[in-house]
Amino acid sequence: MDEVKVIWTHIAVRQRNLIFDYWNNRNKSTAYSKKLKLLLKQKTNIIKEHSDIGKHIKHSSLRVLFFSNYSIIYTKDIGHIYIMGFWDNRQNPRKLHDLLGL
Repeated sequence: MDEVKVIWTHIAVRQRNLIFDYWNNRNKSTAYSKKLKLLLKQKTNIIKEHSDIGKHIKHSSLRVLFFSNYSIIYTKDIGHIYIMGFWDNRQNPRKLHDLLGL
């Protein structure tokens, strides 16, 4: 079986970078961002292996995997996982709905 390819949308990359930048500035260190990046990679690999693991979002093709204070919003297609968003769950959820057009 072919390897599933993970593709990050520009919105998801931007969200991820904003979260990393926030923690780098707040902590005056990249240590937490590096840990978060590793955790994000682990969760992405789990999604690659078990694409139905995330909770289905009503009235859309999106799924969400919650971990710690974060969510990975994704959709799947044959051979591909598309990361649509990376979200800090402590933010206003309305912003995420607006950003993803839900």
